[in-house]
Amino acid sequence: MAEKISDIMTKNPILLVAPASRNEALKIMVKNNITGLPVVDENKKYLGMITRRDIFEKPKEDQIALIMREDAPTISPNEDVKKGAELFIKTKRRHIAVIDDKRKVVGIVTPYDYLKLIYQKKIQDPVEKFIKNPCILVHQSTPLKVVFKMITLTKINAFPVVDDDANLVGVITDRDIFENAKVEMNESTSQLGLGEDEDSWTWEGMRNILKILYVEEKIELPKSPVSDVMVKEPVSVLNKSPAYRAAKIMIDNNFSQLPVRDSYDSLVAMLYDTDLLEIFKE
Repeated sequence: MAEKISDIMTKNPILLVAPASRNEALKIMVKNNITGLPVVDENKKYLGMITRRDIFEKPKEDQIALIMREDAPTISPNEDVKKGAELFIKTKRRHIAVIDDKRKVVGIVTPYDYLKLIYQKKIQDPVEKFIKNPCILVHQSTPLKVVFKMITLTKINAFPVVDDDANLVGVITDRDIFENAKVEMNESTSQLGLGEDEDSWTWEGMRNILKILYVEEKIELPKSPVSDVMVKEPVSVLNKSPAYRAAKIMIDNNFSQLPVRDSYDSLVAMLYDTDLLEIFKE
């Protein structure tokens, strides 16, 4: 089984060479369906990390040097996977650059890499053992603008939706919200200077753009309740299920979270991918 970061990391990751602009970073994220990039100098030496989250937190800045996180965590390819898990939990970041002793970027690691390892190891510990974040509920009548404000303030991108009896009826994510935003794809790309003749845009890439346009007041969110756009009958996991099963569901569906229910089919929590990293601290 994998023991070192080099065993689970994505090798030869896509890099952003500084100096660069915000839009250059967004364009790379959009085209490659990624949400974070190591920033390097002309000699390919590591300078920092730029992520979608950093851009959202400084939407008015244009230069990467003013947006990127120079203090973002890094790790050696020879470190144990335990050290990486500890960094994710401590810093609450979702991208860690893997650098060698010459500060050259040789890889990148994310919680997704740990989910694959959990599944490979067939970790049997029950899901309920790893739940630690508070479960924030959204009522099905909550306006979308309110939910987006919740996402902005909590930095949580998905919430369980309940009815008047607190029964789970759906899940709402930033993706669901922005898929209903009043904006044309070509309009959104041209407003950010990304061109209208690009190849087809992936959703993850477009989400990078739509949030920026919303912050800059160039698009409007619909005045609709959550129930209009939420994912109904969402995939969930039992609290007694083994951790590897939750990891597999997240991998197969590209989820970073899952509603957790008990044997009575009642919602008991939301499980986030980073919660499962506690497995590697033991």
